[in-house]
Amino acid sequence: MAYLPRNLQPDDANPPWMNKADNAWQLTSATLVGLQSVPGLVILYGSIVKKKWALNSALMALYAFAAVLVCWVGWGYQLAFGDTLVPFLGKPDIHALDQKFLMSQAFFGKYPNASMVYFQFVFAAITLILIAGALLGRMNFIAWMLFVPLWLTFSYTVGAFSIWCPQGWLFRMGVIDYSGGFVIHLSSGVAGFTAAYWVGPRAPRDRERFPPNNILLMLAGAGILWMGWTGFNGGDPYVASLDASLAVLNTHVCAAASLLTWLMLDILFYEKPSVIGATQGMITGLVCITPAAGVVQGWAAILMGLMSGCIPWFSMMFLHKKMWLLKQVDDTMAVFHTHAVAGTLGAILAGVLANPRLSRIFYMVDDWPKYIGFAYGIQNGRSRAGLRQLWVQLIGIGFVFVWNVISTSVICLLIRMVVPLRMTEEEVSEGDNAVHGEEAYALWGDGEKFDNSRLQLVHEIEEPPLSKSGYGL
Repeated sequence: MAYLPRNLQPDDANPPWMNKADNAWQLTSATLVGLQSVPGLVILYGSIVKKKWALNSALMALYAFAAVLVCWVGWGYQLAFGDTLVPFLGKPDIHALDQKFLMSQAFFGKYPNASMVYFQFVFAAITLILIAGALLGRMNFIAWMLFVPLWLTFSYTVGAFSIWCPQGWLFRMGVIDYSGGFVIHLSSGVAGFTAAYWVGPRAPRDRERFPPNNILLMLAGAGILWMGWTGFNGGDPYVASLDASLAVLNTHVCAAASLLTWLMLDILFYEKPSVIGATQGMITGLVCITPAAGVVQGWAAILMGLMSGCIPWFSMMFLHKKMWLLKQVDDTMAVFHTHAVAGTLGAILAGVLANPRLSRIFYMVDDWPKYIGFAYGIQNGRSRAGLRQLWVQLIGIGFVFVWNVISTSVICLLIRMVVPLRMTEEEVSEGDNAVHGEEAYALWGDGEKFDNSRLQLVHEIEEPPLSKSGYGL
């Protein structure tokens, strides 16, 4: 080792198997994904809903982030990535809290398990937060506190083990899910829609008239979400590689193409460019490219962006108004369209457009029957291999869809036996002040006060005296 510079020579803190650059990139990627949730989705949710639901919506996201972390290190990580218990689930244990385990090499990559546990946690957390988007404005917060650990334990871990863990049955079949099109987006879209069915709709006045309380702040949250996707897709090769660079560029190209497509459709059909519509188009592009980010070429990323700007737009703007089931379920943030529809589209297109050379760079295998898109299978005279890949993608979609409908329904029914899934009518009518004793935009001197606020009780805050004009001095 004498020929290595001193900063690269191994020591107790830097064992020979660890690559410092890969470890640094993995921790950076994980933090970028964490920022998508906190503060990204916290801000986006808190600003896109009506003013009376701003705090409740933001707190649902913040709570989920914290609760998932405790459950993840306690048992979730081993259920999703541990030794096989059954073909779709790992053995639960507390290794994720053990120092020896955390400082040993991860199952993929040249960095410690501590980095892998952290990286996988932020993906699990954002999945629950995306589900919350379908339930904003009426779910009982206590019921949500129970839903988060239960759904993580009995639904998310099954999808993650089956698709991402090397021992998982869909992983062994060769399903292509580069960074969570199945595990995160399809799961959250289906689970959110299912949970919204069981919780029930918002109050009619809230559902019919739904003005965001701060569109500019919503754009700030959306911007954090977009830029954070650099880590979302760039971190999944588990190495600072060529493939990571390609995945990052493809991610942003697809998002931009999708945003522009959605914007053009809004102009063509409604004669106005919608800010909220542009944000939805951005999200569908990011979701669509996720299962294929590092295994498709740049032109394919643009094509996927065009399709993710069109198909989810059509399902949201037209099919939603025609199909009975879609009209019956109140999906507050249209999570079904932006994540389930866009995630399914991306999963299918990954099975069509996956470049075999790029797939081998990512998966590091030479197994030709696997990881070859149908289009390249036809081009290379291996149409049966390409058709098989497309079939595996469809099997993965079906499994994730069915499992999430069943598991989410069972969880909601169990919670309903303990506490109501839905807020009381008084809480639904009044909003944040009734639920939390606080309001997002209550200012001193405007005639309003937090009667039940913990801040007021602790510090004995009183309203300032009013001037003759009626405004605070």
